[in-house]
Amino acid sequence: MNWLRLENPSDFQQLLDASFSDNLSAVAIFKHSTRCVISTMAKVRLAASWNFKDELPIYYLDLIQHRALSNQVSEELGVEHQSPQLLLIKGGKCFYHTSHNGISVREINSFLKQKD
Repeated sequence: MNWLRLENPSDFQQLLDASFSDNLSAVAIFKHSTRCVISTMAKVRLAASWNFKDELPIYYLDLIQHRALSNQVSEELGVEHQSPQLLLIKGGKCFYHTSHNGISVREINSFLKQKD
């Protein structure tokens, strides 16, 4: 699994720009609290079963270090903040989000198949 860092507004803009690519199913963001056991379990579970190659890049956002950026992501995408949280973005818009125990590769695969 290749975690891409989401650490500043320019990273977020690059992510949004990439979400317009026809070569990608979407772009994912995993919002993670390093102080939360549930968030850590979701991250480990996600990493262990991640089966996407380059078609679904995933960005890692540390909520503790980058809270202002997390707020910006929530505001610009119109998605209420949760932790942990997974968002899928295509065409600059969040079309799927889930949190806590709802975060799973199986659910992502299922949702992406429905979208096609």
